[in-house]
Amino acid sequence: MLVSTPIGNLGDLAPRAVEALRAADAVLCEDTRHTTILLSAHGIRAKLIALHDHNEEQRSAGLIGAMQRGARYALVSDAGAPLIADPGFRLVRAAIAAGLVVSAIPGPNAAIMALALSGLPPHPFLFHGFLSSRAGQRRSELASIAAAEAAGLSATLIFYEAPHRLAASLADAAAILGDRPAAIARELTKRFEEIRRETLAELAAFYAAHAPRGEITLVIGPRPALAEITDEQLDAALLTALATLRIKDAASTVAVRLGISRGRAYQRALTLRDADAADEPAP
Repeated sequence: MLVSTPIGNLGDLAPRAVEALRAADAVLCEDTRHTTILLSAHGIRAKLIALHDHNEEQRSAGLIGAMQRGARYALVSDAGAPLIADPGFRLVRAAIAAGLVVSAIPGPNAAIMALALSGLPPHPFLFHGFLSSRAGQRRSELASIAAAEAAGLSATLIFYEAPHRLAASLADAAAILGDRPAAIARELTKRFEEIRRETLAELAAFYAAHAPRGEITLVIGPRPALAEITDEQLDAALLTALATLRIKDAASTVAVRLGISRGRAYQRALTLRDADAADEPAP
């Protein structure tokens, strides 16, 4: 049984979820310390088994065998719906392959709640989960999304992000996807819940100056419909991209995003670089 748990407010645990957790032979969880707090708040006494990214593959076979002999497990993540940017996929896939019945109890989900509160188009949407913690890989992931948008993808984008990487990720998104409406949903359902709705560049500037804390969901509006790209629009996009990318990468990224030739973008980027160099004072 997949059991969704609160994303912050312990009062959001569904009555059916309480029943399932009490009835389970054991609760599979990411962090036994975290889940103990939730169970204690609802007066639930249950055996806890740690199941996380580092041991899921090794433990799945034993758990499947136990379920085939009649064991009943409830799978939870630290917060929200199991498997959604959390462990559990390997076990669920193995259970399905073994012919076991897998069911779920719905509940809170930060991605869907943030989407609903963002003021951005609710569908279609693309949930990416966490961007890479490495800057180069993160930019590659965003560039892949930009390429998909250039090929026709039009969807609101949803990401989870760590507080210490938020400003950098917002700046990269503005450079690669283009400055567009976005929203930050922080600490959802908790005392200091915050929804900030601005453009990517404005959000990047704000969080560069105000270090965020807590659980964060980033929602980015769909790629705007493109008209004929003027030189002024191209320059603006290139200048934003050149702030964080090398000239070839900036030109390639902007060309994909704006739907223009790489040659045009690259030549214009060279012109902007040369003009910037000419404006620098002589030593």
